[in-house]
Amino acid sequence: QVQLVESGGGLVQAGHSVRLTCITSGRTSSAVYVMGWFRQAPGKEREFVAAVNVPAGIELYADAVKGRFTVSRDAKNLSTFLQMNNVTPEDTAVYYCATGPYWRGYYTTTSDDFDHWGQGTQVTITT
Repeated sequence: QVQLVESGGGLVQAGHSVRLTCITSGRTSSAVYVMGWFRQAPGKEREFVAAVNVPAGIELYADAVKGRFTVSRDAKNLSTFLQMNNVTPEDTAVYYCATGPYWRGYYTTTSDDFDHWGQGTQVTITT
């Protein structure tokens, strides 16, 4: 069974940067075509942040993070990274990584597109 483990969260000052890492272990029952990041702030629903097509490296971003965050992947090791620059207090959330067996292009942004999830890592932005 595949497991995803996020790391890199913590307290970060507004305007600074933080890099999240997600490493997979174990075997997946299906091919992994997309790796993504979601976040959930207190009192809010989980929302899409970014995703990357594993074979081709095509990137997708939520409007709220476009231009500030960069998602990347190590296709060989099924790892994904989220570089978060110029963070703001609105970026405070638990960040989850996930993998999915399908690529639906621009529409690969919903929780239903992903079938394996990590436990999450807390990112808190301070002023």
